[in-house]
Amino acid sequence: MFKSIYSEYLSRYYLLRESVLSESARKHELCYLRRFDDYVEKNSDTNEVFSEEFINKWIFSLHGKRSSIENEIIVIRQFLQYLALSGQRVFLPIILKVYDDYVPYIFSDAELSSIFRFADNVIQKDYKTDPYLVIEFPVIIRLLYCCGLRLGETLKLSMLDADLDNGVLHLVNTKGDKHRLVPMEPVMTEILSKYCLAMNLHGKDCKWLFPSSKSNGHISEHSVKHRFERILQENGIRMKNKQKHERGPCLHCMRHVFAFKSFAKAEQEGRHLDDEIPYLSVYLGHESLNETEKYLKFSNEMFPESIYAFGDFMSGLMPEVDYEA
Repeated sequence: MFKSIYSEYLSRYYLLRESVLSESARKHELCYLRRFDDYVEKNSDTNEVFSEEFINKWIFSLHGKRSSIENEIIVIRQFLQYLALSGQRVFLPIILKVYDDYVPYIFSDAELSSIFRFADNVIQKDYKTDPYLVIEFPVIIRLLYCCGLRLGETLKLSMLDADLDNGVLHLVNTKGDKHRLVPMEPVMTEILSKYCLAMNLHGKDCKWLFPSSKSNGHISEHSVKHRFERILQENGIRMKNKQKHERGPCLHCMRHVFAFKSFAKAEQEGRHLDDEIPYLSVYLGHESLNETEKYLKFSNEMFPESIYAFGDFMSGLMPEVDYEA
């Protein structure tokens, strides 16, 4: 598979990486590692291969789209970190940042608390319009927040996709035709279990985890988005003077918050954020590491001081929901 003097290290490293990467990500990573291996074989003549000079020359030799080059550097930097942990002397290149003026909306802790409180408040008019929605909605937004799911893949969950005994969601045919397993925090598993009891879904011939009260399908994205927009209006949550590249508050922003807090937790625990990118990329179902690195960019540039200031992951932001009442 590899041919350079570091072929053994590359093989061991890729063997470790295979178990945590999706099929698509494995193909990209193997391609980058093979190209790097080929460059090392053709350009190294001493054991002092990975010096600053050598690595910079390798970076200069890369060609293609900027995003592809950034991904390639990220992959090889992680391999070099693996070598460093193995006792090798290596130079770690700086990761080129993605130049993207897109800015997401990150809900504050106070805004999140208000959103969850309003979501749990059953309004009589909503119950008459859609009796299922008032029970389903609080659970749906918690899945987006606690697991970083997309709305579409959340609503398409079937009862067979929810392994409540082990606290794992099985996501199939998601964006990019991917499949992935998403472990849940115990508190989220408990909430989902209570929800299934309240909806009488256990042992029932019901295909969808979030069924519609008006059809045989799942609840519609429009219904969920409409209720969320009403909650934002009732709480006065909006972005003032929003620019074209800025995304105002919306349901998808729950996914941004999940990613942001994941990086914040890793920073608090002293883990290298570069090391977290591949794992979070798989968890979120991203097509490339470049997509995930954007969240790191947002965290560092938008909230440089708050990256250290967050408490425990999800602390205080999961109000209890009494579904048995």
